[in-house]
Amino acid sequence: MLDLIWESGQRALRENGLEEAFIANSRSGDGEETRICGKDGVPLYRRKEVIREAGNLKQARPEIDRRVLRDLLLGAVPADSVKWNHALVSAQPLDGGQHELTFSNGPATTVDLLVGADGANSRVRPLLSPATPLYHGITGAEVSLAPEVASAAANRDVSDAVGMGSCYAAEDGKIFIAQRNNNERIRAYLWHRAALDWALPSDPKEGKKALLDIYRDWVPWYRKFIELGDEKAMYTRPLLHLPIGHRWPHKPGVTIIGDAAHLMSPFAGAGANLAMLDGLELGLVLSDAMSKNLGVGEREEAIAAWEEEMLARAEKFATITAKNLETFMSTDAPKAIVDAWRAHHGD
Repeated sequence: MLDLIWESGQRALRENGLEEAFIANSRSGDGEETRICGKDGVPLYRRKEVIREAGNLKQARPEIDRRVLRDLLLGAVPADSVKWNHALVSAQPLDGGQHELTFSNGPATTVDLLVGADGANSRVRPLLSPATPLYHGITGAEVSLAPEVASAAANRDVSDAVGMGSCYAAEDGKIFIAQRNNNERIRAYLWHRAALDWALPSDPKEGKKALLDIYRDWVPWYRKFIELGDEKAMYTRPLLHLPIGHRWPHKPGVTIIGDAAHLMSPFAGAGANLAMLDGLELGLVLSDAMSKNLGVGEREEAIAAWEEEMLARAEKFATITAKNLETFMSTDAPKAIVDAWRAHHGD
């Protein structure tokens, strides 16, 4: 689930005519319920957002499933504007700021402006920066309950413990975050300190055993969640980030946005919001350059100025999310999480 903010993720949808579709496909009110617990499962904090009313989107952070959001965005562009099965293999600089792109399925093309929105392991980033993702020292797993399992009467204890929105649990250097999705699936992220090479065994049953051992002294509903996990949807999820304050000297004809530019952990809810705002703002910069018939040099100056704004904004959120992650992993969790949450939300 992604919670989209009014001035960033929601703005990108709003300015592209997708606000009504977003409202129809997102969850507010109950979906924004927050619980904070320790390994005993007892909520130390519980907050239920005001149910969405006219104008309340500015204060709320409605949640939307990643796949639903993807489908909304794909449905808003011409069908032939997305080229499927074109994994980028390399991008070679040419004269005049152009780049030649080679794809895994064979074809190559030359572009005047290359925008790398290609994630943590960006193949475009090396054209601008030597930075590579760093490991937080924290890894874990994504585990989820299939809709029919989450809604089964026999599993009411787990469903009730998660609540209608998100349940954040942390203690003893371990994290268990469970979120209810639109389709009634409940998705959880389980993190702990380990070497980067830690991974779930390929056999899902062995993977469950490994997680049950890590959470062996947590109350039954957490362990039941693991036991009931969808064996077709278990994934290793290490936490990676780019250096806080990541920057690069502007180079003509190429830029990067989103995780390619400012990868960070999810503990500020900023990643998707920043990526969507990056895309919107860069699009506006390019649209303005075209409408004013700017030359290439002037266009590049505008992009360079915008990059500085984007990276300053990202640095702010990267600092916040790093601090939040430390709070979740601290010896004072879950109390430290509650204190931080109340300091931020004022309740």
